[in-house]
Amino acid sequence: MAKETPPRWDRRMQQRLSRGEAAALGELYDRFASLVHSLAHRVLDDEADADRVTREVFGHIWENPDAYDPRQGSMRSWVARLARQKAVQRLRQTESAAYEAAGEDTAEALAELELKVRRAAAAARADYIVSSMPTSLRAALDLAYFQRRDYRQTAARLGVTEDEARRRLRLGLQLLSTANTQALEGFSPPGNGRAL
Repeated sequence: MAKETPPRWDRRMQQRLSRGEAAALGELYDRFASLVHSLAHRVLDDEADADRVTREVFGHIWENPDAYDPRQGSMRSWVARLARQKAVQRLRQTESAAYEAAGEDTAEALAELELKVRRAAAAARADYIVSSMPTSLRAALDLAYFQRRDYRQTAARLGVTEDEARRRLRLGLQLLSTANTQALEGFSPPGNGRAL
């Protein structure tokens, strides 16, 4: 499971970045580059584009360190949100250019693009939720949904009561159910002036 970053570290990191400390950016990169790259790759399904998004995210952080507000959540969450936003923007640009080059009907192409963007954003959010949830919830979900165990087998395997296994499964599923809605926070179709 990913190590939870303490809020004090987040505030200190933001202050260091605001002062222009290159070492702070390096430390932030070391801590979160794999998260950014994996989220971008999940959305874009392209290594080179994921690399570009990773550079864009850390470039944005370097140029706008005051955009992070520790009161709004952890730096990890903020960095992940930036990664998703930048990846979805790149997906839109790439797909839009491909539709234009192919000369496809604009309305139909936009509808198809938006559906693809929504699915990619939800999938990236789900990946982030699973990687961030407590190990006990993740293990229960893994046993029940990927290894096809029922809640009794899950409880036995985890060494917990059946009620506890059901509770863990319910909580894990509740967290995952937010993936679709939270992935689209700030989502707006192209052309209305709002950026994702």
